[in-house]
Amino acid sequence: MREGSAPNFCPPVEEGVVFTFQDENGDRLDLEFLGLILHEDRRYGFFFPVTEDNPACSSGEVVLLEVTALDKDGQPEGFELVTDEGIAAEVYEDFKQATKDLYDFA
Repeated sequence: MREGSAPNFCPPVEEGVVFTFQDENGDRLDLEFLGLILHEDRRYGFFFPVTEDNPACSSGEVVLLEVTALDKDGQPEGFELVTDEGIAAEVYEDFKQATKDLYDFA
């Protein structure tokens, strides 16, 4: 299991875990969970879109989703796409810092 290098980073329990989400049009999206960043009392999940051409554990652009709901055990169960570019940039910088030893940021 990978470990982050920052106290505000929660890595996935195991590599290659893929979740299926449904967008507002009803289309299904497979996203590999890369980790969770805690930023200003909010939780943000980083995900990699998984396709036939880009399987889990490969690389590419990431999707940033804010956790909007927790289950009874305090685990994320609701997400929303982050559209505020300022927040996205801040959280992405936190993610890059926390995972600099795990991922290569070009």
